[in-house]
Amino acid sequence: MTELRVRAAAPEDLDTVLAFWKVAAEGTSISDDRTGVERLVARDPEALILALAVPPPERSPAGGEGGELVGTVIAGFDGWRCHLYRLAVHPDHRRRGIASALLAAAEERFVRLGGRRADAMVLQRNETAHRAWGATGYAPEERWRRWVKPLTG
Repeated sequence: MTELRVRAAAPEDLDTVLAFWKVAAEGTSISDDRTGVERLVARDPEALILALAVPPPERSPAGGEGGELVGTVIAGFDGWRCHLYRLAVHPDHRRRGIASALLAAAEERFVRLGGRRADAMVLQRNETAHRAWGATGYAPEERWRRWVKPLTG
């Protein structure tokens, strides 16, 4: 049986995270590149939260935590609002409580920082995500619509 460990990403995790998102995340983001993720981790080292499936000590390499990346979430706090992005769980590891563990870690972070309410960006067409978010207590806020403007070409 593997253990689930949740921790903040380190700079050496970033290539693994980017490759993971290509498999596990729905859609792509303008920031899904090394520069964007490096900037996130440099600005807020605790914002990118990882879930790792770690083998029991008798099966893990000597001296290393190791572990397979099985989930991510970005828990961004700007001092005013708590925003959740890139909640992703590897397809082979879904329905095992990984998303719930990641959201619990994100929510604990927000509370520790003084946050009062979290919001999440969820694609309208992603019904699987709607069920997952709903199961963890989130609901759509129909009164608001996201407006965007690209800042680069």
